[in-house]
Amino acid sequence: MIATVVEPGVRLQVDAAAHGSFTALHAESVSEALRAVRERPVRAVFVSPGCIERDELPRVALLVDGFPGVRTVALVSRLDRRSSERLLDLGAHGVRRIVDLSDRRGWQHLRDVVSHPSSPSSARIFGKLIPALGEPTEDCRCVFEAVVRLAPGVTSVKAIATRLGVHPSTLMSRFFRAELPSPKRYLVATRIVYAAALLELPGLSLADAAYRLQYSSPQSFGRHVRAVLGTTANEFRARYSFDAALEEFLERLIIPFRRTFQTFHPLDPGVGYLGQTW
Repeated sequence: MIATVVEPGVRLQVDAAAHGSFTALHAESVSEALRAVRERPVRAVFVSPGCIERDELPRVALLVDGFPGVRTVALVSRLDRRSSERLLDLGAHGVRRIVDLSDRRGWQHLRDVVSHPSSPSSARIFGKLIPALGEPTEDCRCVFEAVVRLAPGVTSVKAIATRLGVHPSTLMSRFFRAELPSPKRYLVATRIVYAAALLELPGLSLADAAYRLQYSSPQSFGRHVRAVLGTTANEFRARYSFDAALEEFLERLIIPFRRTFQTFHPLDPGVGYLGQTW
């Protein structure tokens, strides 16, 4: 998902260039794009210099500084005097990426920007989780991959089990019989790691993080954090970095069970989960 603040003609070109690789949210102002970044999993923001008013430049700086994981890119379709001046202003306010749409390679460059995000949280989690699992069975690995990929947007084991093609009660009973923590506990812990990643962004409030993770309210998020960690949401933000939350997750729920994972089969053979894309 990307957000844009661009001319109507460029909007049409962005939509045509998507080719199913991303979805565009077209905003009327930088403030609207900033709100989208706070509320949605936006990967990049495209801005046309000619569409940015001078009084919006501080918000551009807030977008660049407050959300370092979101790429802010200037799209240049033409260069008149106003656009040239504003392009310099954008550079002075932190925008370092420019895509020249008049160049025949410009649209491919734009798609590359979206297709290769700077450091998505899921990739950071997988980078530590996969080695920590040791030598799990294939279906065990698939379950953990599903949990990591789906955790930001789901709150129930039922949703994950459905995607894996297994009945929720069956999945839970297999974890129980293997004397492993419950699937719910793994889901909750993974969501806590994602929360820590979101709260490292200085431009994101506790309420923003709560809504991004599909909690009904900031209060619901706070109750969840207290139930899991025995601390308030504010204390959680102050004490837990992404790395600290991930390390605790691995130390408590993954590493002690490596030997079990080697023979654990949480899914029925031939259920169709292998190679599935979430």
